Amino acid sequence: MSLPTTPLPTPTSRPASASASTGAPTQADLLDFVRRTAADRDLVASLPLDPEGRTWVRLEGPGGSEAWLIGWPPGTGTGWHDHADSVGAFLTASGALKENSLAARLPTDGWKTLELSEGVDRERRLTESQGRAFGRHHVHEVLNESTTEHAVSVHAYYPPLPQIRRYSRSGQVLRLESVERPEDWQ
Repeated sequence: MSLPTTPLPTPTSRPASASASTGAPTQADLLDFVRRTAADRDLVASLPLDPEGRTWVRLEGPGGSEAWLIGWPPGTGTGWHDHADSVGAFLTASGALKENSLAARLPTDGWKTLELSEGVDRERRLTESQGRAFGRHHVHEVLNESTTEHAVSVHAYYPPLPQIRRYSRSGQVLRLESVERPEDWQ
């Protein structure tokens, strides 16, 4: 089930700051936004949850950023992907999520298959009120590994996502499978 992408109001606590030189929100600003948004229990509870598929509602992020409230049924995940030139942050508002990521800077273009070095894998378990910010070209997957409980999270990206690159992974081999643009998911 997909929900319409009607913007919801941002939380009414203090506004997010933006970088003085560009007016663009920083990773810290985005993390502050997702933290404040996840603390809005009424907003989090308003997200309809589907037992079989992820649900989402678009939010108004700070400084022109793209933001989402996402529901994760048990056993769902994103698959390996990145957010291209956007920086971002996400935080678990309820339940628990696991993030697998790569601690390696990958080339942005000109490849289809890469062999990853040993030791580049990182794993984080993010329970309620835990989150993280990340930089450009951050490759990760996010999973709800629970067999019984939904999770809900808040995500924000700046600039708004120009594309998402999707990958498959087999052992230490990462393969670029597709590139999605905003019109593919909005």
